[in-house]
Amino acid sequence: QVQLVESGGGLVQAGGSLRLSCAASGRTFSTYALGWFRQAPGKERETLAAITRSGGSTYYADSVKGRFTISRDNAKNTMYLQMNSLKPEDTAVYYCAAGQYGSTRYSYNLWGQGTQVTVSS
Repeated sequence: QVQLVESGGGLVQAGGSLRLSCAASGRTFSTYALGWFRQAPGKERETLAAITRSGGSTYYADSVKGRFTISRDNAKNTMYLQMNSLKPEDTAVYYCAAGQYGSTRYSYNLWGQGTQVTVSS
């Protein structure tokens, strides 16, 4: 089983960029599909992007397509989310998760603690 730790969140102005990282412990990192999610206050957890075990296929929610890029480096046990053209509505706690490849949070059973992203207008 892996443990996941997110980093890279912070405060950024609208139009700016951030890169989130999700570092994993354990030797089985490459056996999991991975995903990025976010949750804003009072809202449900939203799937942003997902990537298969090899990194050969990806999924993006319409809300982030063309602005966010998911990637993974299995040699480094790390997944990334490059976020460009950030908007105030991107403000949320961002989570990474591991599990089966899918577009909903129910496909993922291992979760990090989250990192706050705040986009100012």
